[in-house]
Amino acid sequence: MPQKQKLDVVVAGGGRVGRQAAEWLADRDDDVTIIEQDPAIVDAIAEEWFATIIQGDATDPDILEQAGVADTDVIAALTGDSGVNLAICIVAQKLAPEIRTVARVDHAASERYAEFVDAVVFPERVGARTAVNEITGSDVQTLADVTSSLDVMQIRVAEGAPAAGKTLSEVSFPAGTLVVSGGDGEHIAGPETTLVPGKRYVVAVEPDVVDEVMNLLRG
Repeated sequence: MPQKQKLDVVVAGGGRVGRQAAEWLADRDDDVTIIEQDPAIVDAIAEEWFATIIQGDATDPDILEQAGVADTDVIAALTGDSGVNLAICIVAQKLAPEIRTVARVDHAASERYAEFVDAVVFPERVGARTAVNEITGSDVQTLADVTSSLDVMQIRVAEGAPAAGKTLSEVSFPAGTLVVSGGDGEHIAGPETTLVPGKRYVVAVEPDVVDEVMNLLRG
């Protein structure tokens, strides 16, 4: 079965969000390096040894170079300070212009920061919505509440991928796959939906067929 693309990732910030992200990346068999200033957090992560850990300030170019940012696919700045995260991404891009940058932001900063980094994440928003669902006993829940084993992903179709340019009716997706949205993100996908290279599609996938689906859409 084709394997997922393995990534080299630097995670800046070993707190709650950064640590969880690093653990999930390690579970995917990605190579993960964490940069963290707090000695206690550094020691705790080092004891578990699921990622390389470097103690230091991730806005310092020397620390980023020590983390191997020049050979890294992605840097994820996930500290609790939006300004620091933006600075980390900007410095990383200066050192490695091709690196993908992901910054954790607060809600107010999300639109402006998107001008300077490749992607922004706002994990508190998901957590708050889940809390409200539980508090109110809501009959409507977020995907994070109900898809603990089902992967629901937004996937960009790659140029040259086996499914690129084909309609859903022409692609033999494995059982356990459902393409939910069209490339415009505004319509439910149907048999006539064309998988246009460069467009993103929401796909629900059972864990044991993720690799096959990624191979069809990403190559």
